[in-house]
Amino acid sequence: MPTFTALTTLKDKRAADALAEACENLIPEPTGVGVFEVEDGSKTYEVGVYFVEAPDEIGLALLAAANGANPFAVSELPETDWVAHVRRELAPITAGRFHLYGSHDADNVPADCVPLLIEAAMAFGTGHHGTTQGCLQALHNLAETGFVGKNVVDVGCGTAVLAMGAAKIWPGVVLASDIDEVATDTASANVKCNDLDGRIEVVTCAGFEHPILRDKAPYDLILANILKGPLIALAPDMGSSCVADGYVILSGLLNEQADDVKAAYAAQGFGVVEHLIVGEWSTLCLQLRK
Repeated sequence: MPTFTALTTLKDKRAADALAEACENLIPEPTGVGVFEVEDGSKTYEVGVYFVEAPDEIGLALLAAANGANPFAVSELPETDWVAHVRRELAPITAGRFHLYGSHDADNVPADCVPLLIEAAMAFGTGHHGTTQGCLQALHNLAETGFVGKNVVDVGCGTAVLAMGAAKIWPGVVLASDIDEVATDTASANVKCNDLDGRIEVVTCAGFEHPILRDKAPYDLILANILKGPLIALAPDMGSSCVADGYVILSGLLNEQADDVKAAYAAQGFGVVEHLIVGEWSTLCLQLRK
């Protein structure tokens, strides 16, 4: 069955939400409608509408004009086995001592690495994104200094790849949290696939808003691969949830966004230990200097 997409962009979030809501009433009815912020710092919003039948392009044009959006670009996508496609395209990745791979590459895992199995079918990040690679490299670099994480939390964990990396190299239980229940279900499945049951505790919450996370604070290492806005909003909680001389590893940042995050964390007493760049993405390792 073919799939049709209709995509447009506009600058106003409220107008984007209104356009998305209006698109839900189109005939033929879309199978899904979404609003996404374009992660390039432009504060542009993309509205995506998905159909299994050819959409009403005149109706789409009228809705776009009424809401101040650019004209919709309509495309027909070929039928694709996306999991098989991802398996072909995503080669194993090495970041420091860590080696991320799918089960289809299990026979090629090097002997002298810390292996992390992330299935291609899993949502919320395979580890191939520059932000994840940067965080794993920063984690490796921190461990190389002799640091041993005794109380570690991965906030906004997604697949929990960072929590698993910490649990693989240090003893103790690592906490992992995400606001999205689908993400925490995915994280729990990954924990089992990597034989880390009992080593990682996964909870669903926003930021540090869970009794378990609050009770186990302060942490000597906080991992957070999310986005600039949430990272800045969380800066005060990061400061109060981190031990003196403890560390945070932050990513989800375009290179041009890194200075704003550094400034927000400097206000909480954090100093820069390392600024890693992978392509257009930045990862920051900061230390709380009280």
